[in-house]
Amino acid sequence: MKKSRVTVQEFINAKHAFEIIFVRGATEGINLVAQSYGRSHFKAGDEIIISTMEHHSNIVPWQMLAEQCGAILKIIPIFDTGEIDLEAYQQLFSSRTKIVAVTHASNVLGTINPIKKMAHIAHAHQVPILVDGAQAFPHMAVDVQELDCDFYVFSAHKAYGPTGLGVLYGKAQLLEKMPPYQSGGDMIESVSFTKTTFNKLPFKFEAGTPHIGGVIAFNESLHYLRTIGMQNITAHEKELLIYTTQKLREFSDINIMGTAPEKLGVISFVFNDIHPHDIGTVLDHEGIAVRAGHHCAMPLMERFHVPATVRVSFGLYNNQSDVDIFIAGLHQVKRLFS
Repeated sequence: MKKSRVTVQEFINAKHAFEIIFVRGATEGINLVAQSYGRSHFKAGDEIIISTMEHHSNIVPWQMLAEQCGAILKIIPIFDTGEIDLEAYQQLFSSRTKIVAVTHASNVLGTINPIKKMAHIAHAHQVPILVDGAQAFPHMAVDVQELDCDFYVFSAHKAYGPTGLGVLYGKAQLLEKMPPYQSGGDMIESVSFTKTTFNKLPFKFEAGTPHIGGVIAFNESLHYLRTIGMQNITAHEKELLIYTTQKLREFSDINIMGTAPEKLGVISFVFNDIHPHDIGTVLDHEGIAVRAGHHCAMPLMERFHVPATVRVSFGLYNNQSDVDIFIAGLHQVKRLFS
């Protein structure tokens, strides 16, 4: 566990290994911050800023917190390109703003948000910022000190590791002041019937038997990524993104959602009036794996006035031949539904 914690610390350039908290996934990391930092700092009328492009996992925990303490959600709008409206973002802050929670990269649009700039704006108002890095972490180099984010969460399975494991990074000065999220074994220092004292970081946030096998496996996943090089992975997936985008634009009846200049290897699109689920079914029969639906981002679907999209995404194992097979599959879709 200790060796793996140091590996994660080095991978994201955290200042201390004890700032790395092992959780069950990015979702639990967000819930931990909402229920620990949020419940100990928020009161009625306080404000939480999130964006239109958030995954449900970075919406619902804040909604629940808002209902518990009477806080208010304020939503950052986005442009038609899928980019954050930074001017509108700045205008959302007030003396009641208590936290910003925003995705590093959209799981639907692929948009890479300007986190360093957003963190600078938040800190000018003495407001911490949580970054949902589930989509970004496996596809680009992440330096939490360079970003100057206060919390950063991600899941191991997105980075070719095991399911049921994730990481919450938090700045030490914030984690020290936060009460435990769960209670039980290992998160205590001493217990009596009159008083319990809690363990030091990171253990006060890791109640119960840890996911030992998962943590060890994740350590190997990170070594694998480091051997390839995150810069190489980013460059490879960027090439596939450009190539696939060009191929999709040859279809006059395909509309791509999200055209930000800074994107990861994710493309969501609608194809004429063919339902995304039908497209996904046809492609599945052709041996092509895409995702069709709202992608756990229903407010974003509403923003673009669509019920669902087809999403194609790339990993380090994909190549242009895979893209050509995908494009051939779309021609098959068109033949079947024309």
